[in-house]
Amino acid sequence: MKKSVFAILLMLNLQTSAQRMFVTTFYGASGYKGDLQPNTLSFLQAKPVGGLGLEYEITDRIFAKLEYNVARVSGDDKYNPRNRARNLSFQSDIYEISLMAEYNLFDLYDYDMTPFFFSGIAYFKFSPFVDLPNGARAFLKEYSTEGQGFYQGRTPYKLDEWSIPYGFGVQWAITKNIRFAALMGIRKTNTDYLDDVSTTYVDKNLLLQNRGSSAVNLAYRGDLLPYGLPYPAAGTERGNPKDDDVYYFTGASLRFRVDAKGRKRKTETHPMKASVDCPKL
Repeated sequence: MKKSVFAILLMLNLQTSAQRMFVTTFYGASGYKGDLQPNTLSFLQAKPVGGLGLEYEITDRIFAKLEYNVARVSGDDKYNPRNRARNLSFQSDIYEISLMAEYNLFDLYDYDMTPFFFSGIAYFKFSPFVDLPNGARAFLKEYSTEGQGFYQGRTPYKLDEWSIPYGFGVQWAITKNIRFAALMGIRKTNTDYLDDVSTTYVDKNLLLQNRGSSAVNLAYRGDLLPYGLPYPAAGTERGNPKDDDVYYFTGASLRFRVDAKGRKRKTETHPMKASVDCPKL
């Protein structure tokens, strides 16, 4: 008898959880801010991002979200007049898993639309690279372009880090079980090497001795430009170590309730439309 009661309670709990659970999809564009793209937000060099997740409805307006996103970010000095002579570029694939809380300003069981805000914590992997003219791909960490691993005080950077995601969006209740959202999410990282650029140039001969000619060619590419300058002197600024890199996503999300017999919306909703009457004379 006790086992039967426990089984019934478990089934009811699972059913209730399914009614409050949404499967989420996301697709959009990704960008980054760092030494090769200094603007706060810019999608001039945007790359695609996509993801899947689960969203649990804690209350009518508060949700917990677990998401997995795959993105690519890039930067190129040719788009920045200040650093064009440096002629550096990079791309990096980002694999991110995040746990966030989302707050809806309005209850979508009462309204058709609501602004929302979210924040949380994320763990991500990255690896900056460049595609060479011969078709090969060079992963930049392996070349210690700023002397990591052999120059005093510069240790190799990690390729997995934590970030703080936060952002905002607008969400619509398409039906009682399907919701659509447009959103913007920013990730504040604790690494300055998303683009492999952070501090100063090391001595060309020292880099050549420790990592070879390919490392020298990847650390500075200004000499490849017409009338380009030679490799800079040791200690010349290559990047700004005071600001950690940021990456960000913008796009659209569809959310589907797991239990199609989930909670019903109220019979009358507020469409969030302004009501304007003709002036009375």
